[in-house]
Amino acid sequence: MLKDYVKSVQPDDEALKSALKDERAKLFGYQMRLKEARLPVMVIFEGWDAAGKGSVLGKVIKNIDPRFFQVATMDAPPTPDEKRRPFLYRYFVEIPEAGKFKFFDTCWMKEVTEGMCRKDFSEEDYLKHIDSINMTERQLTDNGYLVMKFFFHISKKEQQKRLDALRENKNTSWRVSEEDLWQNKHYNIFLDVFDRYLTDTNRSNAPWYIIDAKDHKWAELQVMQFLNQGIETALKNSAYAVPILQNTFRMKKMPLLADIPLDKEISEDEYRSELKKLQKELSDLHNEIYRKKIPVVIAYEGWDAAGKGGNIKRITEALDPRGYIVHPIASPEPHEKARHYLWRFWNRLPKTGHIAIFDRTWYGRVMVERLEGFCSENDWQRAYNEMNEFEKELAEWGAVVIKFWVQIDSDTQLARFTDRQNTPEKQWKITDEDWRNREKWDLYEAAINEMLQKTNTAFAPWYVLESVDKKYARIKALKIVVERLRKACKAKS
Repeated sequence: MLKDYVKSVQPDDEALKSALKDERAKLFGYQMRLKEARLPVMVIFEGWDAAGKGSVLGKVIKNIDPRFFQVATMDAPPTPDEKRRPFLYRYFVEIPEAGKFKFFDTCWMKEVTEGMCRKDFSEEDYLKHIDSINMTERQLTDNGYLVMKFFFHISKKEQQKRLDALRENKNTSWRVSEEDLWQNKHYNIFLDVFDRYLTDTNRSNAPWYIIDAKDHKWAELQVMQFLNQGIETALKNSAYAVPILQNTFRMKKMPLLADIPLDKEISEDEYRSELKKLQKELSDLHNEIYRKKIPVVIAYEGWDAAGKGGNIKRITEALDPRGYIVHPIASPEPHEKARHYLWRFWNRLPKTGHIAIFDRTWYGRVMVERLEGFCSENDWQRAYNEMNEFEKELAEWGAVVIKFWVQIDSDTQLARFTDRQNTPEKQWKITDEDWRNREKWDLYEAAINEMLQKTNTAFAPWYVLESVDKKYARIKALKIVVERLRKACKAKS
């Protein structure tokens, strides 16, 4: 893209001044429309060092009410804590709320291209990151985000001129780093890598706009024109549903819930013996996964009153409390509803060597949100593939992903609901919503079966815990966790 880039003709000073005035007024006028339409706008500024990204960014945001935008500066390399998270973690947690702008002064491009130029990334690393970036940008735009990407382009000679000018002034010399000089010295290497990256991530849902950055005002006008055009188009198209992508992940066969026998039992003596043994094994494995820096994500879904809480408790009893966290997932808060539905789960991912246990998960999208009308049909139909992609990201990062469906029958649920309602110390566990959901048992069962069939992948399979006998389900869960962690530790030996 860069090598084939043809500069557009810069207008004369008067025309430039007039056009800038018009575009600034247009951007100012879009603010309330964006807020009313709840359109989140993610603006990414990338480009050569000293190309003027910060200067143009400062001018663009002057036209926006500060209540409607934030700026994220991602120029620094990942911190030690961020290095213990998935590659996309530090970027995804910064995505904007609905109706607001988020400007990124560099984003994921810098980390990938510098890694290639300095040979810190292998070809395999590069391709994995490109797939992750394209997937994430597509997920954002599919979920109503406007993603605008600008690359500020200058020649090697122009970059050298600017760096020299900055170094000659004692008040600005600090702004020139060794990395800036190294980039200029190896300009042609960076040019090849930039060109490849821009080509590999130039998609119709999130295209690149190459900005001729030799003149700051001209660069500002180009950004403003493209940004306003993008906003105008997004506002016109915001009501349209996006196509549902084919789910290309290979699925493992999953039985229907009605075909799973629930007569599994365990004696009290066997339960006590197995519980003690398995918890000791899990405790030892927890130390080993911490030492080997293996992240673990355990996801629980299941019927109300199926025994998720007791199951989780028997797992956490074996763990060092400093190395795990349980996330009880309720209805999203307003600030969570204002972002991509996976955002609140990205925020709760564990560091390497730690365990995150989710009591309810991202699968609410295709169950309660689907059946209670909290999202559109297009949203939940699209979500199967998006959640498989999310879990694939976790697996490729090195996480052990364990998903449990805790299964009971309708009669068992009724008995447990009644017991909760009639026992004072348990009444907090039962709500009117639980009874309403019970009336939709058949609808939920159909939705759950579809979910299990469409998300039972090799890298993140589902395990059904037969929980009419809660003790049987607890032992089965512990066995699965121990087996999966033992296998992961052995693979890291």
